[in-house]
Amino acid sequence: MAEATGSGLAVVTGASSGIGFELARQFAEHGFDLIVVAEDEGIGGATDVDRLWQRVRARGRPLAAIAINAGMSVGGPFVDNDLEDELQLIDLHVVSVVRLAKYAVRDMVSRGSGRILFTSSVAGETPTPFLAVYGASRAFVQSFAEALHYELKDTGVTVTALQPGPTDTNFFERAEMLDARVAVEEKDDPADVARQGFEAMMAGEHRVKARQHAEQAEPASAEKARKKK
Repeated sequence: MAEATGSGLAVVTGASSGIGFELARQFAEHGFDLIVVAEDEGIGGATDVDRLWQRVRARGRPLAAIAINAGMSVGGPFVDNDLEDELQLIDLHVVSVVRLAKYAVRDMVSRGSGRILFTSSVAGETPTPFLAVYGASRAFVQSFAEALHYELKDTGVTVTALQPGPTDTNFFERAEMLDARVAVEEKDDPADVARQGFEAMMAGEHRVKARQHAEQAEPASAEKARKKK
């Protein structure tokens, strides 16, 4: 967990690389003080979330914005995937998201001001074979974010859901999906995705969908795609 200086306090989770790193850069470039949570320090359990929130409260300043972005990937046939990996993903994408959002929402609503950005995915809009648990968890985040957007519309607190498509990060490597077609096709730049998300959050938009691609995650589909070129 690290901090940067500026004006206005913001939190970014999952900021060690990819979209999270670029979101942190956006906040910093726009003058926010930052508390960032890097992946290797974890935010996958109640203790981790509580420790982060204690750090926020210890600053003694109002939380202006939070990007709940931390994520992981588990890809492949559900029958073959490791159960503990999938349960860890659910803890991170669902349980920890709700826990951290509860703290942030109550704090912001009590002051009548704040901005919340959830990183969801276009994978949350449709069933995602070979990313079954991941897609389902992102569907939860998307539904949750949109419900909060409505509930909080008259409170001074805005809620934005960022829906990236396939992005040039280490997602597919970590999901062990380098043999999937989607892993070799053109991907979005994480800096562009983060900028779109940040700008939408600052504008109070409820949803921003980064340029998306068809979900083609079947194992060995990468080789099929190469042969067609």
